[in-house]
Amino acid sequence: MITAIEGILTRQDVDSVDISIGGVTLKTYVPHSVIENLGRLGDKVKLFTSLQFRSREDTLTLFGFPSEEHRLNFESLTTVGGVGPRMALNILSTLGVDSLAIAVANGDTTAFKPITGVGTKIANRIILELRGKIEIRETFDVNLPSNQEVLDALVSLGYTTPEALHAISFLKEKDSISLEEKIRICLQQMSVG
Repeated sequence: MITAIEGILTRQDVDSVDISIGGVTLKTYVPHSVIENLGRLGDKVKLFTSLQFRSREDTLTLFGFPSEEHRLNFESLTTVGGVGPRMALNILSTLGVDSLAIAVANGDTTAFKPITGVGTKIANRIILELRGKIEIRETFDVNLPSNQEVLDALVSLGYTTPEALHAISFLKEKDSISLEEKIRICLQQMSVG
């Protein structure tokens, strides 16, 4: 099992990168966000990896991620029936680890709608099989149970879950104010940021 690689970035494509390690170059498929933030050609980079066997094509494919958590979420997704490595990669590219964890915890099948190939049936299966396996990181100081309605309102207004969570993190101990006031404060914060 190859769990991480470290080497020189030699090529970037739409969904993959080439990393040269001691005379060997490995093609690694990565989420789109990784390509944008990995670095420039010639930079030394490190990716946490998952080696997947694709029986239909009888090939081994290497998938890379910026953190151990991303890799573990990818591997958890691939255990769900109907979710292969490419679909798992698309899910992480679209949602990221935070939004995926929140969607699973809240049973939110609509979060998966923008992802090609993930219908309601597969979204329900992902939620059912991964609930309890993927946890919400404490990336933002958010009291999610008391601010769930605020999160839902901001997402329904078109903001992404990470954007909404970032704005909610500014509420700090303001649980006693009304829902409308919380939303107003969040919207103000997002217009400033």
